Amino acid sequence: MSLTIIPSIDLRGGQVVRLRQGDYSQQLNYAVDPIETAQQFQQAGAKWIHIVDLDGAKEGRPAQVELIRKIIAAVDVSVEVGGGVRSTDDVKALLGAGAQRVVVGTKALEAWDWFRELCHQPEMSDRLILAVDAKDGMVATRGWTHTTNVSAEELARQVSDWPLGALLYTDVAKDGMMTGPNYANTARLAQAGKVPVIASGGIGNINHVRETKKTGAWGCIIGRSLYEGTVKLEEALKVAAE
Repeated sequence: MSLTIIPSIDLRGGQVVRLRQGDYSQQLNYAVDPIETAQQFQQAGAKWIHIVDLDGAKEGRPAQVELIRKIIAAVDVSVEVGGGVRSTDDVKALLGAGAQRVVVGTKALEAWDWFRELCHQPEMSDRLILAVDAKDGMVATRGWTHTTNVSAEELARQVSDWPLGALLYTDVAKDGMMTGPNYANTARLAQAGKVPVIASGGIGNINHVRETKKTGAWGCIIGRSLYEGTVKLEEALKVAAE
């Protein structure tokens, strides 16, 4: 089974950055242009790009829509976008900016009936990604500051037959640390239902890509290690396609 490699562009104040474990006080800045970065990802062979609006995540509304629109217009690949999506209008704004899929996290879990109804609208089929962030296997919301009593695996089973584009699974302890994803929990989620699973957080070297491939995940997001040179995108794409 092949694995889809999804390079990530995390935006804050129009700049490409990375947060360790989602902590805004542990920000790493990269002196790269976001539009040129997206074009380089395309040139390397990526078919998908993942964009996170960190200002949006903090403010609770998409805050960098115009920049995201410019990035999407500059490439000919599929783009998924998340960060601060709290309403149907937010989803439509990002789809209108050219996003193929929109990631919804906290709001989906706190307004479950709204999210279920939105997912089942015909025009939203395969256009929404449910972000499943977990601490010790339990779903976390509100920038990972609140841990619920629902397990990530249980949540995956609940939405198994929904017309979702994917489940975006992040183990909070692994994010931005480059020590490898949580393979066991990724595999559990991949086996829990029919919705494709994207593993996010922790890829630090090419062996992490190989191990993630064994979990049955559909996709894998790579961020910090691309910017710091510990993973080359071309090599990751080659390993994932083997």
